[in-house]
Amino acid sequence: MKNFFTTLSNIWKIEDLRVRIINTLLFLLIYRVGSYVILPGVDPASLQHSQTAKEGLLGLLNMFAGGSFARASIFALGVMPYISASIVVQLLGIAVPYFAKLQKEGESGRNKLNQWTRYLTIAITALQAIGYVRSQIVQSAISPVMGQGLFTITSVFVLTAGTLFVMWLGEKITDKGIGNGISLIIMVGIIAQLPAAIVDEFNSKVISPNGGGPLLFIVEMVALIAVVMFTILVVQGTRKVAVQYAKRIVGNKQYGGVRQYIPLKVNAAGVMPIIFAQALMFIPTTISSFFPSVASNSVMIALSTYTSWQHNLLFAILIILFTYFYTAITVNPKQMSDDMKRNGGFIPGVTPGDATSNFIDDVISKITLPGAIFLAIIAIIPAIANMVHINSTFARFFGGTSLIILVGVVLDTLQQIESHLLMRHYDGLMKTGRVKGRTTVPTAAGTVPPAI
Repeated sequence: MKNFFTTLSNIWKIEDLRVRIINTLLFLLIYRVGSYVILPGVDPASLQHSQTAKEGLLGLLNMFAGGSFARASIFALGVMPYISASIVVQLLGIAVPYFAKLQKEGESGRNKLNQWTRYLTIAITALQAIGYVRSQIVQSAISPVMGQGLFTITSVFVLTAGTLFVMWLGEKITDKGIGNGISLIIMVGIIAQLPAAIVDEFNSKVISPNGGGPLLFIVEMVALIAVVMFTILVVQGTRKVAVQYAKRIVGNKQYGGVRQYIPLKVNAAGVMPIIFAQALMFIPTTISSFFPSVASNSVMIALSTYTSWQHNLLFAILIILFTYFYTAITVNPKQMSDDMKRNGGFIPGVTPGDATSNFIDDVISKITLPGAIFLAIIAIIPAIANMVHINSTFARFFGGTSLIILVGVVLDTLQQIESHLLMRHYDGLMKTGRVKGRTTVPTAAGTVPPAI
């Protein structure tokens, strides 16, 4: 405990770090206050969609938005349109030569990609806002003063402005705060749902006469901690590849001649395979909504049921496939080999050039399989938790996208705080080792070193 207070004292002594942390907290407070500002023309007392917005994909979006989606807030769409635009721009960098060229132009290229991302964010937000207003806000919740048409137009403008403001807050946190702003906004939205979920689970297990008692609730909390620890292992797992650098004499100084390591991530794809797989898993539900006659089909019912073994098996297979796919398009062994050769480095026992590229590709292929399986297990744990009668809201914290984002963002933020401490010759956050951060939210320039 003494070391904990000493670390807090050291953090407070560093003016730049103290200001950044305070700025971060203030920006996040603005976001949380704004999430409770209801859209103009909506009668909160008559809002009927709050319960339906807590299930399935809508429940996931509501969690990322910190409950704003169910409250019909001006921040109802959160940063998800921005993340969608970032993913599209990132994929365009692979398929379109113009965007691939921008990715290689350094700072100027990143600025252009960010500009494209902002334009695309506006378009995506406007389309999603129309769908949100028409499908999630029923006629009875609209004030009689405003007609349906006027309400839709004003709401689209307000929701688009709200998303752009949240995006601006995220960029300000990144510039003037600590950590990645967009990731922190998503993390705060997810954590905001945790206290209520724990209270609901406590009431259902302890207060309710047929809930199972306090022992069962304690077992669930221990299981949650174990899942978090397992997720940290998956996120942090690396395979170190030894690299030897040749000696170079420049003037009177010697450079190189040392052995270093390339840390290849076991889960190099991050949370993206789960996001892609989830998008595909909602296709059966979408088809059933357009073709009611198909909805009664046993296969469609099984694939649309969150807790069915068919749904979870297909979900796990898709995650494994997308993990290989996303790792293949984000990790380039050829470029790693060329950069290593250019800097006078080589892997002991492996010839520089194509042999090195093939060696790295082989190592990545071998470690990606266990990483993909572990990721699939984490993704289906919430469904398993729901099947053993854990509250659906609380079950989402047992795995899936939300837990991986939480773990990645927290580790990355702690790593940045530790870097500030070490630069000022203070001890790090832990005496037994260093915090290794990793975020999971992609941006236009690539995956940030992590919202969906």
